[in-house]
Amino acid sequence: MDIEALRHGNFATLGTAVEDWTGVIQHLTEMEKRARDDLRAKANRANWAGVNATVSREFINRTAGEFTDAVKQATSIRNILRDTRNELVGYRDELNRAIDRGWDKHLSVIGAKGGGFTVYVNVHPEPAGSKEAMVLLRDELQGILTKAAESDSTAGQVLKALANHAEYGFSGGASYKDRDAAADAIKTAEDMAKIVKKDPQDRTAADLAKMNDRLKQYSQDPLFSERFALAAGPKETLQFWAEVTDRYAGVKGSQLDDLQDLQKNLSLTLASATYSDSAPMKEWKQDLINEGNTNFRADPASPLKGPVGAIGFQVISSLMGHGKYDSEFLDEYGKRILKSDMAPTGSAGMNTDDVWTAPDQSADLVFGKGNGRDPLIGFMDALSHNAEAATNTFDDKSTLDHVLQSTKYTDRGESVGHALEVAVSGVAFGDVSNEPSPHSKTQVEIMQNVMHAVAQPGGGADLVDKSIGASFGHMASGYMPEISQALTGQGSDSIFLSNSAASYGLEKSDVERFLYEVAQDDNGRAAIRLGETIYTSSLLEAHISDPSLFRGEESIPVKAIAINAGLIEGIVGHAAADLEISGSLEAQKSENEALKTQGDFYKAVASAGVGMAAVALAPEHLSGQMVGAAGGGFFGGVVGLAVDRMMDGREAEGALDESLYASGKGLAHAQESVVSQTQNAAKDVASMHGSKMTEDSRAYWILEGVNAGWTRSDQVLEDIHARPGA
Repeated sequence: MDIEALRHGNFATLGTAVEDWTGVIQHLTEMEKRARDDLRAKANRANWAGVNATVSREFINRTAGEFTDAVKQATSIRNILRDTRNELVGYRDELNRAIDRGWDKHLSVIGAKGGGFTVYVNVHPEPAGSKEAMVLLRDELQGILTKAAESDSTAGQVLKALANHAEYGFSGGASYKDRDAAADAIKTAEDMAKIVKKDPQDRTAADLAKMNDRLKQYSQDPLFSERFALAAGPKETLQFWAEVTDRYAGVKGSQLDDLQDLQKNLSLTLASATYSDSAPMKEWKQDLINEGNTNFRADPASPLKGPVGAIGFQVISSLMGHGKYDSEFLDEYGKRILKSDMAPTGSAGMNTDDVWTAPDQSADLVFGKGNGRDPLIGFMDALSHNAEAATNTFDDKSTLDHVLQSTKYTDRGESVGHALEVAVSGVAFGDVSNEPSPHSKTQVEIMQNVMHAVAQPGGGADLVDKSIGASFGHMASGYMPEISQALTGQGSDSIFLSNSAASYGLEKSDVERFLYEVAQDDNGRAAIRLGETIYTSSLLEAHISDPSLFRGEESIPVKAIAINAGLIEGIVGHAAADLEISGSLEAQKSENEALKTQGDFYKAVASAGVGMAAVALAPEHLSGQMVGAAGGGFFGGVVGLAVDRMMDGREAEGALDESLYASGKGLAHAQESVVSQTQNAAKDVASMHGSKMTEDSRAYWILEGVNAGWTRSDQVLEDIHARPGA
């Protein structure tokens, strides 16, 4: 810092910049609120059709998100500028006070070429102690200049980092309250990178504990994440993790908990770093992927270790279990890893496990469940946190077929199931959407391809194994609008309301077979039943509370909804009966536990009602308002009551026989359960919203409809599926 520049500094221009940015923040905040509450909300409620259903809605949602990021970035810039200005003004005043105190002691200060300065005695003869006073003043002034230079340089550093972080649009993530906060993030990142690069013999448990604390604190901070990744280096980070997992293999108790936490926070940090579009980070991401086939040996000199340590893809994927990685990065990484996974010859999915195993390989890259040797598990977990990347990956049918079939020969079924749920729903696994999530044409096509694979005779049913049944059930639940229209046929969209871009995109015979096969799994069956219950209840609520939705006799939509419920539950009921579960008390217990588990899941996240889109959506141009479980906020009303009824009696053994869909009670009881559940849902609607329908008429229409649908389900299954005893 030039002493004359600071001594005579006029920071009025910087102050004006702070005021200007404050005004920008105010305007952006207003625009962000309008984009969120008006533009995006209307876009998601609108009855889009064709390309607008995906392209326009997605564009609007992205635009609304950009305003949020813009507010954060503008706030950070304003705060950093304001803090830097205040600091520099403070250092200027401190410098001048020190110079004035020196003058009182007959000391003068002049600037020198290159930014330096000289302190000298301005009287003759020199007063006693002048030399000591000169040294003290020199050191004081240099200290002030050093602090001012640090303030100025770090401000420029963090502002440049913010500007370069996003190639297009704005940098989201953390919002910095001042320059110190942003500078501390960068400094801490560099310190943590030093731990990564330490010799493994010198890296202590205390180092890892410190690293875990800092990563936990800063994992969502974009500047920290980028600087950490760059300072550590892609290859060095992978080597670090190979060393840590090797050294601490087999730990238990609190140490295991701490290392699981470290793995989680390292994953979150690296995921955050991938969103940077700066030139160095682009190179970092490519270099990381290029390490996919590198052999990382934790201790090459050890005679007890085999020649194969951990392959790069295995290490990378082991750090993908948490966080949302950038879509473009996942797209590129997916192409590379899937190319290797799909390399073996033979039927789709076969021999894929041989790609990632080697004799004498002992690498265990995961603290907790699994060992990380199948990198597709970690990659699928990453996709389950990024809906866009999941949809992009499974949009390729050959990839979808391979990954699905590979679940027969590997332990990746659960992770694949979660990724598929996200791909077809558009909602990250475990997230709760506050708005109905419409299905795009691509998502419906993926769902159809999944259904077709499961529906294939002589092998499709095997896909329901390997812990994927629950995910198939969730997917069916979320696609109740499209399933209902596929089963009913063209012209049913005025009854089976949907905001899907391809509401008739599913093949009827595949739907029927898919429902049957998935219902062979306890959790899959429970999820379908809950999804049907939620969709049926929300449909009844939509039509009974607003009869104008259907232009015709009021009995028609009620009967059609009941027929659909009977048909779907009939297929599910016959699937359960064909398992002969009534002969096993253990199987009955398993089924009831599955229904309770799925019921708790649906009530907790409302995935069928919101995130999974199994709701009745009344088009805005017809009703003037959103009607349905999610849009109208009814999940705690009619739909909530319906789910509660299914859960009643499952905690007390003595009440099991009276509960809905009680296992071991046979088809007749299941059919009666559908009638009862549907009639009660309609009754709840009438009680809440009022209705001109008579209770007797409504109950009879539902009884007639459910029974007709149930009868039809038996014939459907006789036609399409060779069932036991058929």
